[in-house]
Amino acid sequence: MEHLTLYELNNFVRKVLEINLSETYWLQAELSEVKENRGHCFVEFVQKAKKNNSIIAKARGQIWASKWAIMRPYFEQTTGQRLSAGMEVLVEVEVTFHEAYGYSLNIIDIDPRFTLGDIAKRRQEIIKQLQEEGVYEMNKEIELPTLLQRIAVISAATAAGYQDFCNQLQNNPHGLAFHTQLFPAVMQGTQVEQSIINALNAIANEMERWDAVVIIRGGGAAADLTGFDTLLLAENVAQFPLPIITGIGHEKDDTVIDLVSHTRVKTPTAAAEFIIQHQLNQLNHIEEMASTIVQFVNFKLQTEQSRLERMASRIPSLFNVRKTMEEAKMLQQLTRVVTAIRSQLTQRQSRIDISEQRLRLSTDKLLTAAHHSLAIAETQINGANPKRLLRLGFSITRINGKAVTCAKQVKPGDLLKTTLTDGEITSISIDS
Repeated sequence: MEHLTLYELNNFVRKVLEINLSETYWLQAELSEVKENRGHCFVEFVQKAKKNNSIIAKARGQIWASKWAIMRPYFEQTTGQRLSAGMEVLVEVEVTFHEAYGYSLNIIDIDPRFTLGDIAKRRQEIIKQLQEEGVYEMNKEIELPTLLQRIAVISAATAAGYQDFCNQLQNNPHGLAFHTQLFPAVMQGTQVEQSIINALNAIANEMERWDAVVIIRGGGAAADLTGFDTLLLAENVAQFPLPIITGIGHEKDDTVIDLVSHTRVKTPTAAAEFIIQHQLNQLNHIEEMASTIVQFVNFKLQTEQSRLERMASRIPSLFNVRKTMEEAKMLQQLTRVVTAIRSQLTQRQSRIDISEQRLRLSTDKLLTAAHHSLAIAETQINGANPKRLLRLGFSITRINGKAVTCAKQVKPGDLLKTTLTDGEITSISIDS
C-alpha cells in the first residue's frame, strides 16, 4: 500500500498553501496571548461567537524582530497602549506553514487606528455601564473632610512619585502636619486591577483611621495605563466610601478611574499640593471665623465701656475731696469689673473655639460612617440583583412557575423552564 511520511504530507500542504494563499490578507481578530522572546513577538489570535462568547477560531502568529522593533513603538505611540491580550487588532498577515511547526500567520503590518477606536469604544462602554449602575458620580459626591491630615496612599513602594508625594507633604513650607501610610500595589501590567482592589479593601477594613485615599503612579509610559481602564476597578473606586484623589502621572491621558475618582490631578506632587492647599483654605476659614468673633466681643466690650462712662457722667458733681476720692475709687472698681468681664469673655470664646472644632470632627466622622454604610448597603443590593446574577452566568429553573431548589423536586416528564440573561429555555426532565 502506498503511503506518505508525515514530513511528505506536511511538505505537500505547505506547497499547496504557498500556491493558493500567496497574497497578504488584512485580518481582524482578538489577541488572547502576547509574548516577547529574543526580540520577536509571538501572539495567538482568536475569534469568539457573539452568542455565547465561545472560541470558534484560533491561530498562532508572529512578528519577527526586524519588524517588531519598528512596529512596537509606532503602535504604542499612536494608541497609548501596549499590544496585549484582550485587544481587537487589524493586522496584515501572510499565511505560512512549516513542516515541523505547522500553520501560523506571519504579521507584516498593523493598523493602530483600528485598535485605538476599539479602546475608545470599550472605555465608553465602561463609562456608560457605570452611569447606568448609578455609581459614576458617587465618589465625587463625598465631601472632603475639614481636616485632611490622615492619608492612605496606594502606590508602588519603590516609585519615585511616592517619595515625591511624601516629601512634598512632610516638608511643606507652612508647617502643616500630615500622617501617611503606604498600601503597596502593582501599578503596571496585568496585576494592576486586582492589586489596587486589594489595597482598597485593606483601607476599607480600617476606614475610621483615614480621611482620604490617594492613588499615585510616578511617570512611566502611557502604554502602561491599560490596567486603570477596567470596569471592576472603576466600580471599586466609584463606590469607595472615602474620597479618592488620583495622580496617575500623565497630563494628556485620563484613565477611567481618573474620571470616577473624587479629584483627578496630573502628578503625585500635584496631589500633595492639592491636599496642602485644602488644609490652608480650611485654616484661613477658621482664622476668619475667629477674627469675626474677636471683633464682635471687642465691640460688645467697647459698648459696655461707653455705657458705664455715660452712667458715671450722670453722677452729681461732688465738691468735697472725700467724695471726689470715693468717686475715683468707684471708677477704679468699675474699670476692674470691665477688665474681669473682658477676661472671662476671652476664656469663654476659647472654649467655644475648642468645642466648635470637636463638633466639626465628630460631625465629619458620623457623616463619613453614614456614607460608608450607605455605599455598602447599595453594593449589597446591587450584588443581589437577579439580573446581575443572570449576567454572571447563573440561571433559574422553574416547574409550574415555582423555582427548583433541589433535584428531588424534578420528576421524569416534568416540563422545565430555565431563565437566562437573554431569554428562556424549555426542556423536559428524563431522569430525576
